[in-house]
Amino acid sequence: MSDPPKTPRIALLGIPIEIGASQRGTLMGPDALRTAGIGRVLEQLGFVVEDHGNLAVAAVSSAERPPLANAKYYHEIKAWIRALGERAFVLARSGAIPVFMGGDHSLSMGSVNGVARYWQEQGRPLFVLWLDAHADYNTPDTTETGNMHGMSAAFLCGEPGLDGLLGDQPRVSIATDQLDLFGIRSIDPLEKELVRNRRIAIADMRAIDEFGVGVLIRRVIERVKAQDGVLHVSFDVDFLDPAVAPGVGTTVPGGATYREAHLVMELLHDSGLVRSVDIVELNPFLDERGRTARVAVELIGSLFGLQITDRPTPSNAVFPDNT
Repeated sequence: MSDPPKTPRIALLGIPIEIGASQRGTLMGPDALRTAGIGRVLEQLGFVVEDHGNLAVAAVSSAERPPLANAKYYHEIKAWIRALGERAFVLARSGAIPVFMGGDHSLSMGSVNGVARYWQEQGRPLFVLWLDAHADYNTPDTTETGNMHGMSAAFLCGEPGLDGLLGDQPRVSIATDQLDLFGIRSIDPLEKELVRNRRIAIADMRAIDEFGVGVLIRRVIERVKAQDGVLHVSFDVDFLDPAVAPGVGTTVPGGATYREAHLVMELLHDSGLVRSVDIVELNPFLDERGRTARVAVELIGSLFGLQITDRPTPSNAVFPDNT
C-alpha cells in the first residue's frame, strides 16, 4: 500500500526592505499581507502554512565604505540579499513552497538566487515570470535613478555591475531565455536597448491588449514544460492598473485589470509549475483602506487554487513535496 500524499506546505517569509526604491513604505508590506489574511486563505485551500516571520539583518554602516556608483544603498541592500539568499535556499530545500512577502523588488536578487541554487541541485531549470509594470533590467551603467529595485531582473540574468552582492554565496544566474517580462509598460531608454540586445521575452500591455493574457501566459507555460522546468513568479503589485491597486510607489496607468490578473494566476495554478513566489512593492502607506493588500491576497489565492466556480483541477496541478 502506498503512503498517503503529504499535505503541501507553504513557507511565508516577510522581507521588510524599502531602501531599494525611492518611495518609503514597503517595509510595512509583509504585515499588511498578513492582516489581509494571506495565511488564512492558503490554509483554507488545504496548505499547511508556516509563517517564518520577518527577516531581519544587522544595521550596516556604509560611512567607511565608498558607495557603488549609480547603485544607492548598495552596502545595506547587500546585507539583505545575502541573508535572504541563504534563507530562500533553506526554505526551498525544506520541501515547502516559499512565498516571499516584500518589501521592494530588490529582494528578488536574493529570493530567486536562493531557490535557483536549490533547483540547480535537482537538475531542473528555474524560469522566472516577472509580473511588473517595469522591466527592472537596469544596471549601474544604464540606470537613470540608481534605485536598485530597478536592477533586480538584470542581476538574475548575470548582468555585470553588482557582482559582489552575494559574497561567498554561489551566484546561480538564469539564462535570458528563462526570464519573461509580463505586463511591462515603462522602460528606460538604455534599459530598453539592453533588453532588446539580450532578446528577452516581453509581453507588454500592447501585446496583452492584442492577444489576451490567456494566449501569452500559455506560451510561457509551454516553454517551461518543454524544458522540464519550474517557475518562480515575481509579482509586483504595480503589474495591476492603479485603479485596482493604488498602494504602490511607482504607479503606471494602463495595467492589468482585476480579471486579467486572476486569469493569469488561475492558468499558472493549472500548470502545476509554480514552486516559489515574490509579492513585492506593496506600500500600505499609499493604499486605500487596505484595498491593494486584499487584492494581492485574492490573487495569491487564485495562484494556489482558489476558484470562483468549481471545475476539475488538472492532474498536473499538484504540489509535491520537494524532498
